[in-house]
Amino acid sequence: MTIQTPGRICLFGEHQDYLGLPVIPMAISLNSQIIGERSKRKEVIINKPDLNESGSFLLNDLAYTKTRDYFKSGLKVCINEGLSFTTGVECEITSQIPIQAGCGSSSAIMVGWIHFLSQMADQPPNWDRQKIGELAYRAEVTEFNEPGGMMDQYSSAVGGTIYLESEPEISIREVSSKLGAFVLGDSGEPKDTMGILQRCRDNRSTIIKKVKIQNPNFDLHSCDSDFGTDGLNYDEKVLLEGTIRNRDLLRQALQELEKDKPDHELIGKLLSEHHPVLRDVLKVSTSKIETMLDAALNAGALGGKINGSGGGGCMFAYAPDNSEFIADAIEKVGGKTYIIEPVAGSRIIAS
Repeated sequence: MTIQTPGRICLFGEHQDYLGLPVIPMAISLNSQIIGERSKRKEVIINKPDLNESGSFLLNDLAYTKTRDYFKSGLKVCINEGLSFTTGVECEITSQIPIQAGCGSSSAIMVGWIHFLSQMADQPPNWDRQKIGELAYRAEVTEFNEPGGMMDQYSSAVGGTIYLESEPEISIREVSSKLGAFVLGDSGEPKDTMGILQRCRDNRSTIIKKVKIQNPNFDLHSCDSDFGTDGLNYDEKVLLEGTIRNRDLLRQALQELEKDKPDHELIGKLLSEHHPVLRDVLKVSTSKIETMLDAALNAGALGGKINGSGGGGCMFAYAPDNSEFIADAIEKVGGKTYIIEPVAGSRIIAS
């Protein structure tokens, strides 16, 4: 059995989904892959040749022994969902997705793991991709009380370019199949994903609670820029205004992405308008990311932004007509590049 699962970039709504706001991610043509089969032993064996690592655990011992013990949590979530495993599995996991770079590499592996386990169960269920994304989110985020949202898991599972709402209930729809190539640039800078997510989430959650004390009817989904900020200091006002600006840019982009013939220059412009909120308000960019973005834009990219939690990792530029030229410009300032396009979600490529 071979399962292939894509990474993702976030087009619009970066650092918003964990606040309950919508997001528009795109699954990208860089994949993780799980190749495996049932074994005769009641043991799970996982080989990771990319990292020169391997590990194993017994089916009847799912107690966590390390931080973010994801392979055990994935199996536990599947069992809690009603699946049974009489025999163990042995598999090999490889990935093209940059690691710890904001492209959902760990979530792609978790989605692929859940998908793989569903096929290895005694009675494989007929789960759709949204269900696989839901269970991956539970296994990766809910199980360990992590600060992230659900964008990564659903994007990798469902695929394409999607509009994802988590409130008042989860809603997913494809918004565009008309996008061209992007250039993903990896800065190679390490980043503190959990620390950045926690800071950006907790600061704004505290501000929103503060506003609701003054105005119990305050709603982040419907408020306008003139929402009233009595009781907030300057920095708090800037953070909240940036969050609303980010939300409104997504809404404008959504209208364009849903058209039969989207305006690619406008999409690029909106990406470039999204980035300053991340750079100047949430302060998650770096000087190297800025240099890479400047190089891409000066070479003719239609727009771009930092990708993922920030503090390092990747940026991307929209370059439907000149992707190789843009990639070369980013490489010249020290980035490692990948030309990417939208792809389908987690899929079985060999059974």
